[in-house]
Amino acid sequence: MISFDFEYYRPDTAAEAAEIYQVLSGAGKNPLYYGGGTEIITMAQSNQLKPGAIIDIKQIPECNVFEVRNDEILIGACLNLNQAAEGNLFPLLSKTARGIADHGSRDKITIGGNICGKLIYREGVLPFLVADGEVVISGQNGAAARPLSEVFSQTMQLRPGEFITQLKVKRSYASVAFFSQKKTKQAKVDYPLLTVAALRQGDDLRVAFSGLCTFPFRSVNIEQDLNSRDLSWESRVNNALGRLPGPVLNDLRGSAAYRLFVLSGALRDMLTQLKGVGENVSNA
Repeated sequence: MISFDFEYYRPDTAAEAAEIYQVLSGAGKNPLYYGGGTEIITMAQSNQLKPGAIIDIKQIPECNVFEVRNDEILIGACLNLNQAAEGNLFPLLSKTARGIADHGSRDKITIGGNICGKLIYREGVLPFLVADGEVVISGQNGAAARPLSEVFSQTMQLRPGEFITQLKVKRSYASVAFFSQKKTKQAKVDYPLLTVAALRQGDDLRVAFSGLCTFPFRSVNIEQDLNSRDLSWESRVNNALGRLPGPVLNDLRGSAAYRLFVLSGALRDMLTQLKGVGENVSNA
């Protein structure tokens, strides 16, 4: 149960939402945008979060788009994970989304909420990182599409009053070979020891990770090692293990050493499934 009162707004347009935010912020209401609300509700129930106002963006049309338009796949930020998984317009996202939480929770967790959430895993961002996705950000100055790589660095780098309305990927990424694997400690439904999302673009692999560090990431350095044709298969994997961008998590779900062991196996599985960078990896 939430023990405090708050104001509730449900705008019909992105411009209206941004305007409401500015008014409420100026009044000291500490407003929050609300999509699926799973984190907001949980944190409010434990008094970790006390917004004075909630702005529900689910009514905004562009936040609910899920379609192919020209050469792009458009994915509204308020689509829940089950909708993204079952729609299957972007197969790598579909496979990755199915591994997040249980079916009932996926009915509530939105794509935008997962990517912008406070939990360290944010697995929903991985397919967009490897597909060079774009994100449409709305705020008081209107809406603009930005490369995700420019606005996502460990977390979404949104300014006060901004929110995601859509994500975009090129339609061509719906037909490339891909790999998605999630490893947990025991139960099928749990936070990850490791989640890997990868695809093959031409002769090269692109790969992103969650569960290894305190943030999800795509690493160009790791990709360079995995795509090095002059290195043996074992050398590629071993070099990649030394390229992580931060300390490896060491918690009750798994030690840092165990996570690295799991990563090593996942990279081997990925290379086998995607056949490295065009060669027979068993003979590399």
